[in-house]
Amino acid sequence: MHPSTCLIVWLLLLVFIQGLEGVPLMVALLALPVLGRPALRHFGQLTWRARWLLLSLFVILAWGAAGDPVWDGPMAATREGLIDASTHVGRLLLVLMAVAVLRQRMSQADLLTGLHQLLEPLRRCRLDADRGLVRLLLVLRYLETMPRPRDWRRLLDLPASDGGEWIELADRHMRTRDYLAIALLVVGIVALFCFRQD
Repeated sequence: MHPSTCLIVWLLLLVFIQGLEGVPLMVALLALPVLGRPALRHFGQLTWRARWLLLSLFVILAWGAAGDPVWDGPMAATREGLIDASTHVGRLLLVLMAVAVLRQRMSQADLLTGLHQLLEPLRRCRLDADRGLVRLLLVLRYLETMPRPRDWRRLLDLPASDGGEWIELADRHMRTRDYLAIALLVVGIVALFCFRQD
């Protein structure tokens, strides 16, 4: 598959995840181990880094929504709030897994190639896609090489980079199967949202 197709499918998958709730969401969460141990390891790291966000989201939604209290008392969460909180936290966990799979399955060169072709139409609006790609590359490198906050002294030992660096992007065109994969996923998302409205 073309790298741009992989990114489009990934973005559409994120939209699809936002339509999941109830049993389909639970099945998707239970099926995560199928994606493999390396993806699960990276997913665990992302989840650990987002633990306070997940906890805050759960508390705000569970105790902030109006509805029937789960137990008697002044600090009772509502049944509707717990359902809403579980749904949103489950969706966020699936998004984190999607990020883990994308980073594990796509090389950095493929990611930059796909983004370069997707951002190419922005040149007509006088936006420089190349600068955006270089900044993304620097952010990705920063996230991978940055020491932990408690190891800040290691930053003083890092050598200064004075040499230039080349970024090589492949120039490939999308094929019929790429367009077919995108069309099938769009149809699936539309069917999901139509099914939810009925």
